[in-house]
Amino acid sequence: MHIIVVLPTYNEAENLPKLVSALLSLPLDLSVLVVDDHSPDGTGAIADELIDRHIGKVSVLHRTGKLGLRSAYIEGFRKAFELGADIVVQMDADFSHNPTVLTEMARGIASCDVMIGSRYVKGGSLDERWPAWRKFLSAFGNFYARTILAFPLRDVTTGYRMWRREALENMPLDRIRSSGYIFLVEMAYVAYLMGFKITETPIHFADRRWGKSKMSLRIQLEAAVRIWDVWWHYRDLRKRTQLPDIKFEK
Repeated sequence: MHIIVVLPTYNEAENLPKLVSALLSLPLDLSVLVVDDHSPDGTGAIADELIDRHIGKVSVLHRTGKLGLRSAYIEGFRKAFELGADIVVQMDADFSHNPTVLTEMARGIASCDVMIGSRYVKGGSLDERWPAWRKFLSAFGNFYARTILAFPLRDVTTGYRMWRREALENMPLDRIRSSGYIFLVEMAYVAYLMGFKITETPIHFADRRWGKSKMSLRIQLEAAVRIWDVWWHYRDLRKRTQLPDIKFEK
C-alpha cells in the first residue's frame, strides 16, 4: 500500500526538512506531498529543494496565498489520488504529531476506513509543558463539539489521521464548507455519518519544536460558532437508521 502524507504548510521553513527526513526514514512505502500557501519565510522554495534531495519521494503544490486549511487539504487529497495513493495521511507540519506513530496506524488501517490519532483515549496525552488553561480549552473544545453533534469520537479536533483511499474518494468533499480548524471536525463528523469504520489510536500531542503557533483565541471562537452550522448542514445524513460504532485501540 502506497502512503502519501499531505502536509499543508505556511511558514514551516524550520520544520519541513526535518519532518520530511523523519517521514521518509520510516519502514513504509511512503511519499510526501507539500501544499504550501506561498509562505513568506521561503517554505515553498525549501520544499522544491527537497524534491531534488529525495528523488521520487516528494511532490509540491504551490498555491497563490494563504487560502485556508480546507482548500489546502482538499487540493492535496485530489493530487494524492493522481499520484497513486492507496492511503492518505493528514498531519501537522510542525512535529506536533510524532511521525513514528504512522507505522502503527498503517497496521490498523487494514481493519478500518479511517485511523484517528487521539489525545483523549487511554494512552493519549497532551504536551506536559502546556499551561492548565490551554489544556482546559482543548478538552472543552472537544467536549463542546462532541456534545452538539452527538458524536462518539473522543478526539474530534485532532489533525492526525489516516484514510483509506476508497473512503476518502467517497467523501462529499465539495460539500465540506469549513475553512479553519473546524474543517477537521467536519471531516470526521461526515465520515461518521457516512458509516465509515473509524478507529482511534492514542497519540502524544507535542507543542511545536520550532516556529510560531497558528492557533489563536479568534480561531477558537470562530470554531465554537461554526460547529452549529456543521450540525445544521448535515441534518439529512443524520437520518441514517444506524450509525457505526467507534473503535478504540489500546
